[in-house]
Amino acid sequence: MSNTQLKIQFLGTGTSQGIPIIAGTHPVNFSTNPKDKRLRSSVLISKDNKNITIDCGPDFRQQMLRANVQTLEAILFTHEHNDHVLGIDDTRPFSFYAQQPMDIYARERTLNEIKVRFPYVFADEKYPGAPSLNEHLIDGNTFEVVGFKVQPLEIMHGKLPIYGFLVDDKFAYITDASYISEETLEKIQGVDVLVLNALRKTEKHYSHFTLEEAIEIAEKVQSKRTYFTHISVSLGFHNEVQAELPENVYLAYDKLEIQI
Repeated sequence: MSNTQLKIQFLGTGTSQGIPIIAGTHPVNFSTNPKDKRLRSSVLISKDNKNITIDCGPDFRQQMLRANVQTLEAILFTHEHNDHVLGIDDTRPFSFYAQQPMDIYARERTLNEIKVRFPYVFADEKYPGAPSLNEHLIDGNTFEVVGFKVQPLEIMHGKLPIYGFLVDDKFAYITDASYISEETLEKIQGVDVLVLNALRKTEKHYSHFTLEEAIEIAEKVQSKRTYFTHISVSLGFHNEVQAELPENVYLAYDKLEIQI
């Protein structure tokens, strides 16, 4: 594992509908603050001229263009919900330019769901120009992707088991969580940077942490820095919420870049 710094860019920090929401009437929908405009959640992780993303949602094309990403070596998938996988067709240019399939990493259930949603990608006779994917099964064990050490983190999204990821032992990315076991919390104890979902302020949700719950998790983990993502309009205006957060705890926003 290289000791080179990780560079993280938040490609999107919004919930499944993004912000603003189509036909939405919540005041945050009409905010003029760029930090209140959120594409679907994803991060770009870069090191040694290699790039990987966690998740590949419906805003993937826009995110890649906005971040000026020229090469992408792999995609890690937390789970199969649409806001995390629907950008797969837009991986085509990366495969064309690299002249090789896009490497994707996911659990078996997620890989199977991807095949159901993109049957033309896996057809025996593919039409010219169809995406090309190289599937890798995540079995729960630590693995390496183009120089990144990746440890899968078992978490629960309502009743659905999904993955978070610990990258190079210093960057923990957990989105769509509603429960994290003590065993998983132990794996990320004291991590340099924790990214965690915080859907809304206090109103409970069956499959996502509220802001209050996310702050409690951050306090347990004792991460050096914590960033909240997968944010809905119900959380409120970025600047107002940020002003209320504890020290070293931040709301992430689209295009935010950090180094570890």
